[in-house]
Amino acid sequence: QLQASGGGLVQAGGSLRLSCAAPGRTFSLYAKGWFRQAPGKEREFVAAITWSGSSTYYADSVKGRFTISRDNAKNTVYLQMNTLKPEDTAVYYCAARSAVDTTTPRSWGSWGQGTEFTVSS
Repeated sequence: QLQASGGGLVQAGGSLRLSCAAPGRTFSLYAKGWFRQAPGKEREFVAAITWSGSSTYYADSVKGRFTISRDNAKNTVYLQMNTLKPEDTAVYYCAARSAVDTTTPRSWGSWGQGTEFTVSS
């Protein structure tokens, strides 16, 4: 299971970086994605990165503000979030897939516990 961390409380306009640790070397061969689920809403795609890190994908709502990256030597994926907005408040999860050929959450696997953060206005 992938383990997300780095949540907390941040003011609007602030920044935060989330981390996703992947156990075992084989996970470095998988694409990774970040998803989020706000209270009362369905889980939604946020960002994804190919196994090599050569390509990244973003939801329109976070494009230009969030950056996904990975360090395969550390089996870790990051989500740098800048210019945070109250609507970014959610539980954030990371997941894995063989390729970034879909952004539908149910098509991704290896979900672990998410990390929650709140953006205050």
